[in-house]
Amino acid sequence: MKERSLQSIPRNPSKAKPPFKFLGKYVQPQDLAKTGKLLIVSAVLLSAGFLVGRGHQATDTNSEAAAPIPTKKVNVLPVSTVKVEAVGSYQTAQSYTGSVTALRSSEVGFELRGKIVAIAVDEGDTVKAGQTIAQLDTITLEAQRQGLVAQKDQAQAVLAELKNGARTEQVASAQARVRDLQQQLELEKIRNSRREYLYQQGAIAQEQLDEVAFNRQALQERLQDAQGILAELENGTRIERVTAQQAAIDILIANIRELDIQIDKSTLKSPFDGVISSRNFDEGTVVEAGSSVVRLVESDRLEAKIGVPVTVIPAIAIDSQQEVLINGSQYSATVNSILPEIDPNTRTRTVILTLDPPASRQVSPGEMARITFTQTNDTDGYWLPITALVKEERGLWSCYGVVTDKGGERMTTDNPNSHRVERKLVEILETDGERVLVKGTLREGDVIIADGTQRLVPGQLVSY
Repeated sequence: MKERSLQSIPRNPSKAKPPFKFLGKYVQPQDLAKTGKLLIVSAVLLSAGFLVGRGHQATDTNSEAAAPIPTKKVNVLPVSTVKVEAVGSYQTAQSYTGSVTALRSSEVGFELRGKIVAIAVDEGDTVKAGQTIAQLDTITLEAQRQGLVAQKDQAQAVLAELKNGARTEQVASAQARVRDLQQQLELEKIRNSRREYLYQQGAIAQEQLDEVAFNRQALQERLQDAQGILAELENGTRIERVTAQQAAIDILIANIRELDIQIDKSTLKSPFDGVISSRNFDEGTVVEAGSSVVRLVESDRLEAKIGVPVTVIPAIAIDSQQEVLINGSQYSATVNSILPEIDPNTRTRTVILTLDPPASRQVSPGEMARITFTQTNDTDGYWLPITALVKEERGLWSCYGVVTDKGGERMTTDNPNSHRVERKLVEILETDGERVLVKGTLREGDVIIADGTQRLVPGQLVSY
């Protein structure tokens, strides 16, 4: 049995630790202890070096603080400015639009039903008042008129006879008949006397006596009738018959007049000077009463109808002269009337203006018309160029003013007249073309940068 040396036998085998990996190598625990001591020494040396470095850095910092601060040179932006002036009121010009219409326009048609036999105009033709436009067939009406004229002539002849009375021959014939009947009546009276005597003597019978008496009575009545006719012929026609005959003639005259009116209305004439805007029928068409044959538009006089807010109406006077813009040209017009009712759609009242005659030769109905009214508003504010405004957040606006106090860090410039930019909040009251009326943190005499605000920031130096 071999004997082992004491150095190779572990003192406490149960407490021996296996090697493990450290920094990529397998080491024994006792070797790791040696390595740890080395690491601790290295860390102490690094800390000492760091403290020494900090000490030198602190020394350098104190040296810089003690040295003077160098000045910084900046550029000064040239800008254009305006000096604001306070105003107590301003005027606004508001335009309102409408349309040009003809003073008169008509759908011209016949009052009667009939067949069109002629149309004398076409679309675009200019016509004068009373000029013939179209004609209906009047053959039937003219035939009826001729019949009525003949009846009137006949009735007038009868009336003339009644007024002139009976002719001499008729009166003489009536007188002769009266005398004849008187003689016959005298003869019957004689015969009646004789028969009464014979009857009393018993020579004749009662029947014969009665026969003579009857004949006498008949002759008496015939004589009265003849005498009445004679009196009528001698006295002339009664006024009642003359009046009745005259009334019959008047009726015929009225009927003839009615036909004349119908014949006259069968000719369609222009009611006023104008231009034929449209033609709706041709020859040979049977049209109903009231149908529009042509549309006639008056060309000499035009008017503009423009809706204006109720608040503006008090500033408009009847018969006042206004300027109306039509198709890029200004025309003079006279306020003719203002309609009393408010348009339910636009909530405006209509102002009617009559255009002066020169406009009728250059303006056509249907064109757009524009009128501008100037109003004075009592409001305090300041006018600024619209280019001076700067849009802020939440819909706010501002502008840039210049102040003489530079403040802040020391700066050197090549321009001794430099000024610092300052933001001023404003509220827009009115816009008028290239300028705006504002109020806000402005004062009388403030100098405001007029344009180029996109290059500026508050505190920047500028010159003007």
